[in-house]
Amino acid sequence: MTYDEEIIMGVTQVTVTIRNPADLDKAWEGLFLVDTGAIDCLVPRQHLEAIGLRPKGQRVYELADGSEVRMDITIGQIEFMGDIVGGTIIFGDADVEPILGVTALESVGIEVDPQNQRLKRMPATRLKSMRRKISPSSQENRR
Repeated sequence: MTYDEEIIMGVTQVTVTIRNPADLDKAWEGLFLVDTGAIDCLVPRQHLEAIGLRPKGQRVYELADGSEVRMDITIGQIEFMGDIVGGTIIFGDADVEPILGVTALESVGIEVDPQNQRLKRMPATRLKSMRRKISPSSQENRR
């Protein structure tokens, strides 16, 4: 294991630093659950407010049970495993476990190895999704 990555009973966690992009000296560091089912990152509200981050809008998110909830969001600098990415961060409740979402992971070329639940760096960051192969007959139908 490297870069403060920790595996606990099939759960992958990693140390993440969230910084205020307007004042990079204002930061909060915590142990985040890596959740490939989550798009964005989630941090307890009090930690975001402590570093001067305020809601910039709201977004509706679908929870694991299928229910929907409207949550405050902001933009912040997300640092983990030696990389930095800007991303959407959700304001969570005070007792919520911080979550590192898949957008931040993929933005820096890191994925979760499903066999051993470890984070691994891809040889290159994907610029776009894998394309489906288009058969010659389907190309003719497009004309």
